[in-house]
Amino acid sequence: MKRIVILVVVHFVAVTFAGAQHSVARLWNEKVLHAISTDLARPTVHARNLFHTSVAMYDAWAVYSPDADTYLLGKTVHGFSCPYHRVAAPADVRAAQEEAMSFAVYRVMKHRFEKSPGASKLFPEIDALMDSLGYDRQNTSFNYKCGPAEMGNYIAKCIIEYGLQDGSNEANGSANQYYVPVNPPLVVQVPGNPHILDMNRWQPLQFIQFVDQSGNVSANVTPAFLSPEWGNVAPFSLKPDDAAVYHRDGHDYTVYDDPGPPAYLDTTVLGLDDAYKWNFALVSVWASLLDPSDSVLIDVSPASVGNNTVYPADMAGQRDFYNMFQGGDDSPGRPLNPKTGLPYKPQVVPRGDYTRILAEFWADGPNSVTPPGHWFTILNYVNDQPGLVRRIRGTGHLCDNLEWDVKAYFALGGAMHDAAIAAWGIKGYYDSVRPVSAIRGMAERGQSSDPNLPHYDPAGLPLIPGYIELIGPGDPLQGSAGQFVGEVKLRTWKGPNFINDPKTNVAGVGWIPAKNWWPYQRPTFVTPPFAGYISGHSTYSRAAAELLTALTGDPYFPGGMGQFFCKKNEYLVFEDGPSVDVTLQWATYRDASDQCSLSRIYGGIHPPMDDIPGRLIGMKIGPDALDFAEQYFTYTATPQDSVTAFKVYPNPTDCVVEIEYNFDGQMPVRVYQTDGRLAISTDLEFVDGRAILDLRSVTSGVYMVVGLDANGGRNFVEKVIRY
Repeated sequence: MKRIVILVVVHFVAVTFAGAQHSVARLWNEKVLHAISTDLARPTVHARNLFHTSVAMYDAWAVYSPDADTYLLGKTVHGFSCPYHRVAAPADVRAAQEEAMSFAVYRVMKHRFEKSPGASKLFPEIDALMDSLGYDRQNTSFNYKCGPAEMGNYIAKCIIEYGLQDGSNEANGSANQYYVPVNPPLVVQVPGNPHILDMNRWQPLQFIQFVDQSGNVSANVTPAFLSPEWGNVAPFSLKPDDAAVYHRDGHDYTVYDDPGPPAYLDTTVLGLDDAYKWNFALVSVWASLLDPSDSVLIDVSPASVGNNTVYPADMAGQRDFYNMFQGGDDSPGRPLNPKTGLPYKPQVVPRGDYTRILAEFWADGPNSVTPPGHWFTILNYVNDQPGLVRRIRGTGHLCDNLEWDVKAYFALGGAMHDAAIAAWGIKGYYDSVRPVSAIRGMAERGQSSDPNLPHYDPAGLPLIPGYIELIGPGDPLQGSAGQFVGEVKLRTWKGPNFINDPKTNVAGVGWIPAKNWWPYQRPTFVTPPFAGYISGHSTYSRAAAELLTALTGDPYFPGGMGQFFCKKNEYLVFEDGPSVDVTLQWATYRDASDQCSLSRIYGGIHPPMDDIPGRLIGMKIGPDALDFAEQYFTYTATPQDSVTAFKVYPNPTDCVVEIEYNFDGQMPVRVYQTDGRLAISTDLEFVDGRAILDLRSVTSGVYMVVGLDANGGRNFVEKVIRY
């Protein structure tokens, strides 16, 4: 539990970065993250993009590694096959891996971000990266026997084709295929919510101007529900036995690890006794903690925040877990940093600065890499710390930067993809309401606590003295003719209408009509365009935290603390602030995840009932994803099938051919032009009856390939076309 204190004592801790050279995998991952930040804000789609680009890098690395197995190359995954015949090991394995992964990610990015609003700037940047690495972007051949560039192109081709049949509807822009909302849109600039039909179901929002989490602007728009059918997408490690297929309105919704329904509005229960009303009342109450001028100071260091070990299993437990009036939970913190043996130093800051920073830092916008991308940035931050030991699970062999990066990206990408499928499958099926719709909708109806008070309605807001009350005569909110007397008011964050310039203004906290409630977000965004239950942030974050814990073999950030610095009067975007410098600090990956989950309540995006199920599902996904990824980290070569017939392929070819002939050892091979002139004379080494003949030194045309025995006689003759 955060401790309220009297004196301000702020400790500044510098963030340290290792000076080691970044791997090629890291360079491309950062390009993918940049591409996401300039694209439309689609966390499901971008979790998949992060996974598929990570597969591209991993398979391009693994195909040239004697000790690793590929994921898609040469395999059948979810009914899609990517044929592959083994190639000989290159002379420079590292150079081949780097070239293949560069071509693979480059081609996938060119395909996936072709229609991105940021493509005009992105594509020259990734072109420049290819050029700086010395690669020929004009090489578009898929003949992977020719070399690493072609191998990368072929891997990308397989990933792109796989993605067109994985259930994501990518060919149609991942558009919804059958979901239709039951509620008419809420016009957020207009007070109230008079037209909502079902208080338990998701409601679209209508904007005069909409700016998504990546800063893209649209006018007169009602954003559609993002990915309500995403549960139908092919996963990484999610198990079929954990999936249920439900039917609604004649269509299928696949739900993994079904947590059951959220709390529904119960008009037979008064006030806060109703779980639905308690959940959304807490969201408004926590928004009253966003005031940096309320003189409340708290210690936000790991000494006082974090170290949850038990999470509630039901709604009764949730009421005890969350501190309704002080915010946060009852986590005890940690007295000592186990890496240094020293106490964590207190960091005492205004509560209103801390809560606003949490809401913005974890919101992943504007210019967002989206929640799954945020955890890739955290992984990259961890990888830059000098205290990190690059051993899988903390006990494996010491990995170099490239091996560590491709394995970590592959596992984390799979976890984020699975988290998206699990969370959005639940969102799409249960289709639950967001706080802005629920709070305004209940405000339209009145209060539900006391039938003897004005404006009673069993579907109204619960009354909480000092936080949710009725407007009385003489109240500044009564209206010019007292027309608002008896309506519900909230003591909460006052909203964007009190901010003329977010660079200099703070809305502050005070009493407002409940119909005017806003989440702590930009007025051009308000809330993400998809259902609330379950929290995607909680699912992504806990899955990532569990995976990083298992991957590194250590629950703690390197050195015992991860940090992010927020500068006074500069960091916040929604309004001015913070009023002091604040450094977010986490002892463990799980602490960071828990903080992320709470941030969505402070931001007015989720009630508690959305949070805990997401955390619990993420706790399962993370370890499962690493377990699944690990099976590809080791490989035992199996003998190839015996060669029983002579074959030369591919034919025609643009570079090399593979010759299969029942022979092992060195064989003289000659290549003749059709007029009989010798074009190539070489000795090929046949291993398991196979050898590679490089034809790149000859021009396009028809040639005769002749293999000779020890006496100069012909073992074979074959016509080959070089194009």
